[in-house]
Amino acid sequence: MNLAEPLRAGLHALGLDELQACAPRLLDYLALLAKWNKVYNLTAVRELERMLPQHLLDSLAVLPYIKGASLLDVGSGAGLPGIPLAIALPELQVTLLDSNHKKTAFLRQACIELGLTNVTVICERVETWQAPHKFDIVISRAFSELATFTKLAGHLCAPGGEMLAMKGMFPDEEASLLPASVVMERIVPLKVPALEAERHLVVMRGKV
Repeated sequence: MNLAEPLRAGLHALGLDELQACAPRLLDYLALLAKWNKVYNLTAVRELERMLPQHLLDSLAVLPYIKGASLLDVGSGAGLPGIPLAIALPELQVTLLDSNHKKTAFLRQACIELGLTNVTVICERVETWQAPHKFDIVISRAFSELATFTKLAGHLCAPGGEMLAMKGMFPDEEASLLPASVVMERIVPLKVPALEAERHLVVMRGKV
């Protein structure tokens, strides 16, 4: 199936026409994901036409909220959202963190084949990893509940940095369980083209 036109339309709907030049590399990433998925079971979504909205456009929908020079993708899995964001923002230094050796093997190979020189892959548990520096943005997609995410990954966020959690339905109950040390700045509803499910981005930071 030719996904060039659905991707073009999806980027336009997201207001990201400036990424049209990145389309071939984004599609190359999806092709790699589909290929490796047959052996490594990286995602339950098998069809490329479903991967496009559920994985690729879903990841790129958060692009307007990515600020700073460095980003850590916690529990990156198949590289979501880290790899699409790294392709879209070549000046952004992206670290993909996952404790699964098979998944990080895929991530390393994908970065080589896609020529992503702005990406580092780390195979460690988030709560025990001692990073060489802290990150402007710490992001997760379907990683854990908000309180768990901030507890496990909060030490990796730079002072003044933000923790972003990509969620499905409005996480009202999860938000109420955040510790007092975490400020929830806002919950942003996201509209992902060709995806009929709810999506929200939770923006948090630690109290100064």
